[in-house]
Amino acid sequence: MIVGCVREKKAQEYRVGLTPANVIEYVSHGHQVLIEAGAGEGSAFSDADYEQAGAAILEHAADVWQQSMMIVKVKEPLPDEYALIRPDQVLFTYLHLAADRRLTDTLMASGCRAVAYETVTASLGGLPLLRPMSEVAGRLCVQEGAHYLEKTNGGRGVLLGGVPGVKHAKVVVLGAGIVGTQSCKVASGMGADVTVLDKNLARLAQLDELFDGKVKTVYSSEHAIVDEIKDADLVIGAVLIPGASTPKLVRREHLRQMKPGSVIVDVAVDQGGCVETSHVTYHDDPVYTVDGILHYGVANIPGAVPRTSTMALTNATIAYGLKIADLGLEKAAAADPGLKKGINIYRGRCTCENVAKSFGIAYTPFEVS
Repeated sequence: MIVGCVREKKAQEYRVGLTPANVIEYVSHGHQVLIEAGAGEGSAFSDADYEQAGAAILEHAADVWQQSMMIVKVKEPLPDEYALIRPDQVLFTYLHLAADRRLTDTLMASGCRAVAYETVTASLGGLPLLRPMSEVAGRLCVQEGAHYLEKTNGGRGVLLGGVPGVKHAKVVVLGAGIVGTQSCKVASGMGADVTVLDKNLARLAQLDELFDGKVKTVYSSEHAIVDEIKDADLVIGAVLIPGASTPKLVRREHLRQMKPGSVIVDVAVDQGGCVETSHVTYHDDPVYTVDGILHYGVANIPGAVPRTSTMALTNATIAYGLKIADLGLEKAAAADPGLKKGINIYRGRCTCENVAKSFGIAYTPFEVS
């Protein structure tokens, strides 16, 4: 199979879908790899690194798209890439389609086969291709939130860990999944007073044991959320429903009960956000204020640390990419039910139920012919 990787076009996105080490793996399996010139520079991989690994370097992205049977990326294609997607081509990347009707329609019209990292599942459950970026985002979002709590950056002027004789900052984490757990770990490690909310009592019990009671656990309800955020300094939105739009847990009227200058970091913004007033921002202009509350809405938080993020992501994706390249998508999906769940669009049909529900479009389960 001819496998291609192009430079990410999303603003301030420096990750790359394949590393030179990945190229060696594909080549050793008998596949050809095409890399757009400069694709790995943001993650400190040179064209020479890729050539030494056995890849061919092409000057133009359009040529990589045209010649490749599978495109491996990090983020979803942007509008100026839509026309490059070919019928029957395999697109293997993060898609987050439930937050993007235009992209969903485009992929269906293209006739491609689109596999979304974020809906691939492991044999024992969990989301193995989302997990590494959730770990990065969960750790980094607290760091960013602490930065914007500083008065010089627009916040209340609060030190997350406080000092002796002064109350520590209060951090409220909405969601006890991977992002939420990592957020709790970093925030509590920095000395903050941390509370996490979730509807999964078993998961809350796990976190209570994991953190030895140092992180408060609260069953999530609208009343509980409002009660906790009204005196929070930092709120982390860490809610995820795989493949679906995120429910709005914090509404605009709730902001009026929060402390002016407090900060919301909505990690779920790439799935529509769990805060009503969230919208996507970028690393060069990441925050905005609504009703006195700072909002951080960067949809690709791990892109701020591209070397770490690229290595973590590709360590997880390489096995699945090789399986697709070796067997073809259909046989690979037949052999791996978890990979099958990653197929969101297949030859003009929406094959992810949560995406179909988000837009009220027809859902067609993927079946291997």
